[in-house]
Order: sequence, then C-alpha cells, then structure tokens
Amino acid sequence: MAAIAKHVHLTAVAVTLLLFLLRGGWMLAGSTMLQRRWVRVLPHVVDTVLLLSALWLAVAVWRYPMVAHGWITAKLVALVAYIVLGTVALKRGRTRGQRAAAFVAALLVFVYIAHTAVTKTPWPL
Repeated sequence: MAAIAKHVHLTAVAVTLLLFLLRGGWMLAGSTMLQRRWVRVLPHVVDTVLLLSALWLAVAVWRYPMVAHGWITAKLVALVAYIVLGTVALKRGRTRGQRAAAFVAALLVFVYIAHTAVTKTPWPL
C-alpha cells in the first residue's frame, strides 16, 4: 500500500511542478492562457491529490508531522512558503518583477522540499 501511495504522490509532484512551470512561463510572457478555466482549476485538483497522497503515505508508513520527524515538519513549513510564493508569482504580485522574483523563490523552495524528501533531513547541506 505504501508503494502505491508513494507512486501517486511522486506523480502528483511531477504534474504539479510541470503545471507551475507552464503557468509561470505564461505569466512571464503575459499570456492570456492563465485566464482559461482549465488552467485555473486543474492545479487545484492536482494539488489536492498531492496533499491527500502525502497524508496517505504518512499514514501508510506511520510518520506523524510535528512529533519526531523534523524533516516532515520542515517539508510542511516549506510547503506553506511555496504556496504563498506561488500565489504571489501567479496572482498577487503587483508587477512582473515581483511575480518573477516570487516565481524563482517558489522554485527554490520546491527544490528544498524535494531535497528534504530525498535526504530525510531538513538541512540542505
């Protein structure tokens, strides 16, 4: 069961990243594609699958955030930062420069989350 949860989670991670890169590219290009309904809805569906699969995986391997697994807590804190930065990058940034900076920062946080997941440590170095 844990193998299925991990597969679903990793697939959702890849799709989430691809969608974020695509939307970020459209944002930087000033494309009207960002206004399409599927572009506004699909990321929420994928992110819901991502979060549910993370919970499924946590339960499957008996890992509880905020208890003894600092790397999971670090991922959750970084996830909040990624969400905030992604929102600034794609919606809330007032200028293209602010949005571009938030986009790059969100990608760096994404890399941190992935690194933390692979190494099982909250410290990147």
